[in-house]
This record gives sequence, C-alpha cells and structure tokens, in this order.
Amino acid sequence: MAAAMKVVCMMFLVAIFHKHHAHGAISADTQKLIDEANMNGPYLGLLIPNLFEMNPLLQHPNYTSSNFTIDIAGRRFRFGKFVEKNVILVMTGLSMINAGITSQLLLTLFKIEGVVHYGIAGNANPSLHIGFVTIPQYWSHSALWSWQRYGYGPSDELPLEPNGDYTRNIGYIKFADYAENVTACNSHDNLLNNVWFQPEEVFPVDGTPEQRQHAFWIPVDPLYFNISKSLEDMELENCVNATTCLDETPRVVQVHRGTSAGIYVDNAAYRSFIYKKFNVSPVDMESAAVALICMQQRVPFIIIRALSDLAGGGSAESNEIDTFISLASNNSVNVVVEFIKRLVSDH
Repeated sequence: MAAAMKVVCMMFLVAIFHKHHAHGAISADTQKLIDEANMNGPYLGLLIPNLFEMNPLLQHPNYTSSNFTIDIAGRRFRFGKFVEKNVILVMTGLSMINAGITSQLLLTLFKIEGVVHYGIAGNANPSLHIGFVTIPQYWSHSALWSWQRYGYGPSDELPLEPNGDYTRNIGYIKFADYAENVTACNSHDNLLNNVWFQPEEVFPVDGTPEQRQHAFWIPVDPLYFNISKSLEDMELENCVNATTCLDETPRVVQVHRGTSAGIYVDNAAYRSFIYKKFNVSPVDMESAAVALICMQQRVPFIIIRALSDLAGGGSAESNEIDTFISLASNNSVNVVVEFIKRLVSDH
C-alpha cells in the first residue's frame, strides 16, 4: 500500500512539474499545442521587428487569422493564412539578439518551409529615397569588430589572427579619417585608431558540431529573390495624407546588399562609409540575425525593407522617420503580401 501511494505521489509530482514547468522548459500543454499546430504545417514564417510593422499585416484584407496563438518564451506565435498559404506571424522585438532568438525558436519549434522578414530601415544609398522598398540579395552583420590597438595599422597582425579567430580580409574603418579641426596636429591621428570588420562564426545543421565556419555576406534564397524581381512593377503609397507626400514616387528595387548591427545609424559620415565600402542600401538592426539563423538551419528566406529615412540626414526628406514611418510600414506590408501571392502562384 505504501509503495502504491509512493508511485501515485511521484506521478502527481511529475504532473505538477509538467504543468508548472521550470524556467526555460516548454510545458506539456504548450508542447501539445505545438504538435497540433505542426500537423497543419509546413508554414511560411513571417518575422516582424515591431508592432507598428506587424499591425498593418494583421489588418490586411488578404490575411485570415485562425484565432489561434501560442505564447512561448515571451513571444506570441500567431497562426493564419495568406491566399491559402499557411503562415505563422511573430514579432521579434528590436535588435540582433531578439531577432536571432525569435528566428531560432520559430525554426526549432515549428515546421517552416521558408521565412519572410520585413519592416522599415534606414537608407545608406543616395540614389534611393524614402518609401522605396528594397530587397537585397546579400546581408551582413557589420558590428562584429576587432578594435585595433593604437599605433598599429593595416600591416600589423590582429590578436588571434593566426588561429583563424580574426581577419583583415574584409576591411576596416580608420577613425582619424573622420577627424575635424586637426590642422594644428601634424599626425592627424586618433586614439580610437582602427576597427576591423569580422565575419560571423556559423555552425550549419549539415556541418560537423563544434567545427566552425565563417560567413560575412549571407545570400537570400535564389528562388525567392527571382520571384521578387517581378515585384518591381508594383505601385506603392506616396502620401501620408492629403498634404504630406513624397517628392519621389516610391518603387520596389532589388539591391545588392543590406547590413545590420545593434546600432541605430543616424550619422552621415558612417552612412557614407558603409555605402562606399560595402555598397549597402538598407541599414537596420535585425535582418542579418534572421539571415544567419536561416542560413545555418538551411531554411530559404528573403528580407524586404522599406526605407523610412536617410541615415544621418543630408537631404530635404532626410530623417523624416516620424513623418513617414507609417507609409514605409504600409509599403513593406503590401510588397510582402504580393510576394506571398506570387510565391503561391509559382508553386
């Protein structure tokens, strides 16, 4: 009798543990919801940085909500359909870390056939304008640095470079090149010296665990990129209201590169540097994290970013993010919806 009671107590404790799970674990109830959701997969995953970028999509006439959500690790995964395509929407939150965590959760927990990441971005390309929707072919994380000791230069080896930890192959920014009022200084030098851009260490699912590879420019899926070419004829919003319109009519453009960092770029000198150095157009704080996770998980992805401001100012429309943020968000959403339509029709 005592043994039987002990078994019953143990079963009760196990049930309580599953019901009130430890921090970081997934409860049995949540796992059941995940399993049920995956029975209706695969899904197209839509990763969105913020609510102001997600709400226009939730309100879009082509979106049908299933009224089914799963909350995990501070994220809410919303289930629905776009033109008969099963989708999961989830807000990542601001920054590379949030975007990376949310991307990994999405791909680990659910059956995902592809990922679309979209939102607004700053602009580094002087030939583009506010409201334009950019679709880069490559993305990089441009804030993994090796900050070089003062007095050292391009010919000096970086610490741990012989081990393959760091490299001088990608390039650097020299702070002294951006100094002003230094005519009295013969050396025109700067104690901040040089910052060398570094590739990410990556561990693809089809690679060998604990054997790193390196990646700086991450290509989007070639099929998705090819489909997006047909979006360049779309008409986009041009006016916020009857009195506030853009001088240049926005359009969809495929561009060569975009870059991300945990930095809000509002500096014209740095904007000019990264454009000339890397030929980037959109500049944001999340996309490269999505790209790096999808690349390592071998899941096709594409990233669509509408330009909301010229980073750092310098034009009549520069830094008008407060004025044109809703227009940029709506344009990005409309392009995403059209992309999904054409993705469905091509399959």
